[in-house]
Amino acid sequence: MKEYYNLIDNIYTYLSGNNNINTVTYGDIFDVDLAKQTIFPLAHIIINDVTFSDHFMTFSINVICMDVVDETKEDKQQRNSIYGSDNKQDILNSMLSVVNGLQSSLRRGGMNDNNYEINDSPTATQFEDRFENLLAGWSLTLNVEIPNNDMALINEDGTSCLS
Repeated sequence: MKEYYNLIDNIYTYLSGNNNINTVTYGDIFDVDLAKQTIFPLAHIIINDVTFSDHFMTFSINVICMDVVDETKEDKQQRNSIYGSDNKQDILNSMLSVVNGLQSSLRRGGMNDNNYEINDSPTATQFEDRFENLLAGWSLTLNVEIPNNDMALINEDGTSCLS
C-alpha cells in the first residue's frame, strides 16, 4: 500500500516544480524554521485525516503557500494606495496562482491521471500571520479521494498486511 506516499510525492513534485515556490515542507508547521529568510516563498503540506468508505480513501489536506511581506521604502504618496506600501498583494496574487494550479492539476490536470478525485469544492483562505516575520499567503483545504484497491488487507488475522 503506497497511496499515502504517492499522494504526498505527487503534491510535493507539483509544488517544488512551481516557479513561485522555493521550498516545500511537510508536517507540523511549527517544526519549520519560519525565521529563515532563504526558504521563502514556501509551500507546506499537512495531511489532516483520512476517511474510509467501501472502495475509497479520502485524504483531508491543507496546503499553505506563503511568502515574507516586505515593507517598501518608497514614499507612500507615490505608490498606488489600493495596494498599500508593501508586497502583500503581489504575494497574495502569486500564492493564489500556486494553490489554484495545484487544485486544477488534481481536478483535471496531470495529477488527475493518478486516479485522484477531488470531492467537494476546495477552499483557499487568505492569511497574514506574524511568526518570526510577517507572512502572507493562502491556505488551501481540499479532500482528495483515491481508490482503496488493496485486497491483501482483507484477511482474517492480518498476516498478509504489508506496509
